[in-house]
Amino acid sequence: MKRTLSIIIALLTGMAAVAQILNVSVGSVTDQYPASQAGEMTYTGGSSLTILDKSYTLSDITSMYTDQTTVTNNNVNIVYSGTSALVYVAGNVARYVDVTVSGAHVTISQTNTDAVDDDEITYTLTGTTTDGSLTLGGSYKCTLSLAGVSITNPSGAAINITNKKRIQISAKNGTENTLKDGTANSAKGCIYSKGQLQLQGKGTLNVYAYGSAAHGIKSGDYISVKNLTLNVKTATKDGISSNKYFLMKSGTVTISGTGDDGIQVDLESDDAATGETTDHEDENSGNVYIEDGTLTVSATATAAKGIKSEGDMKISGGTINVTTAGDGKWDADDQETKAAACLSADGAMTISGGTLTLKSTGSGGKGAKCDGNMTISGGTVNVTTTGGLYYNNGSTENTNYTGDTDRISNSYYSSPKGIKSGVSGSTATNLTISGGTVNVSTAGHNGEGIESKGTLNITDGEVIVNSYDDAINAGSHLTISGGIVYGHATGNDGIDSNGNMYIKGGLVYAVSAGGAEVALDANTEGGYKLYVQGGTIIALGGLENGAQMAQSCYTPKNTTTWNKNTWYAMTVGSSTIAFKTPASGGTAFVVSAASTPTLTSGVTASGTTIFGGMGYSNATATGGSTVTLQSYSGSNQGGGPGGQGGPGGRGGGGHW
Repeated sequence: MKRTLSIIIALLTGMAAVAQILNVSVGSVTDQYPASQAGEMTYTGGSSLTILDKSYTLSDITSMYTDQTTVTNNNVNIVYSGTSALVYVAGNVARYVDVTVSGAHVTISQTNTDAVDDDEITYTLTGTTTDGSLTLGGSYKCTLSLAGVSITNPSGAAINITNKKRIQISAKNGTENTLKDGTANSAKGCIYSKGQLQLQGKGTLNVYAYGSAAHGIKSGDYISVKNLTLNVKTATKDGISSNKYFLMKSGTVTISGTGDDGIQVDLESDDAATGETTDHEDENSGNVYIEDGTLTVSATATAAKGIKSEGDMKISGGTINVTTAGDGKWDADDQETKAAACLSADGAMTISGGTLTLKSTGSGGKGAKCDGNMTISGGTVNVTTTGGLYYNNGSTENTNYTGDTDRISNSYYSSPKGIKSGVSGSTATNLTISGGTVNVSTAGHNGEGIESKGTLNITDGEVIVNSYDDAINAGSHLTISGGIVYGHATGNDGIDSNGNMYIKGGLVYAVSAGGAEVALDANTEGGYKLYVQGGTIIALGGLENGAQMAQSCYTPKNTTTWNKNTWYAMTVGSSTIAFKTPASGGTAFVVSAASTPTLTSGVTASGTTIFGGMGYSNATATGGSTVTLQSYSGSNQGGGPGGQGGPGGRGGGGHW
């Protein structure tokens, strides 16, 4: 006992003389006390030593020494090396941090209930291990700083956070960090947190999840991303999975190699649903928010979703690239088919900014779909689907079904769609486009470009659709009152509504497949009508019979046929547009404008590109032959509800 006391006195005397650090090591854990902080240390009964309220059993201490190491308050350094790890704890938080090390598996329980010296504890991880992990428990917020670390845990999560508070995982600027689990991992993720998870920093984090139930990153609460370069390289299940909400503020996130969805967000079933709250305080919405940054998702699994929300999806900025490649599947529990989608929301979907590129190549795949209302008010949305119609009745599958879907249950098939607002409960939901650029291309049987199960309203923006089935379709009423709209269907109507259709303004170019299909089609069989009330209209394929027109429509006098790739110039007042025919046809050719137009065919044209390259506004046209126009007699004039030509009276002439 005397010898032990003499050693301690000598160490303390050295600290006082040169202001050194007292290092107290218990196995792989070293607590580091600056001389200025150590204060009065108590040596009790020859068996224990207390420093800054932390007590040590002398027989557990493997070494005590002094040096001049720099110690940062509130910091715990974890250094991995092969199959071992060393942990260095700043003395001011040593009493709050209980550390156990087994090989390179580090378990920490943090017991403070408030900030220490006005700051939270930071755990800094460095080094490499092929058989290690970090398990973090406790009761207060903290930060994990990844400063050039590579952790592989063959039998569990690389990082397992049982602390239910807010945890920041920050990749230090300029560092690359890699976390992997193994096939023996039965945890929910390579990175798993019971609490709120903030992913940030200006470094890089790579995640590989091979466990049988493992998501790349899984949180029982919300997940947010800021600045970080995050690469989820592979995951048995979802790339990122969270409850309550997901928020991407900035950074670069790339997700690939997943066995299920790229990003999936659910409501937390133990808490009441709140919807969106101010600053997301105490929010449990199941929502996805993307404000900025670059997000790239590649989902190849059967019926997988690129980004999936149980609540709403709100995109206000950033660059978002999502591809899905999986075919549809039969869901035996719900007794219906399910298909892939780049964006899928059980609630509403709002796109107000950003650049979105969405591509679905599997059978029945969709670009963007929601069960609530959809609103597009800004940004650029490019959607491509190339898959066929998916059919499955529970026993027979066809990934390129071309039969008549009117004769089979809609539970048995999933049609490819570019953009779709569907049904919430038993209520059809609506779609509104009020700005931005929307460019949709679909292929495959029943492949509609833009579909709303309820009403569809276009008030502004530019909409370009090339499809097999209806280019633009509304389950109820459809209204175009502004913007530039191009809809070309190779197998059905150009623009179709199952209720009334109102053309009140804007510039509309609609092309049908010909034959019985028309450019602008309202549901006359159901007692509804097409109301032409304003705008400038080009309709290759004609108008629905019985259209009510407050504005004159015209057709070529000598022929209704047109040849593919012919350029026309149409002048209304002092404005000229040019348009090219995408196909040859032989049904009605109709133009309509606020004043009598002139039409010239076979021109050479230039100007501001519109209609996805199929036209020019502010056009200059040379050459060609004048087309003689006559009044269109394929429908009846006047008499619609609401005065002259339907609700709202005469619409505007459109802005080109």
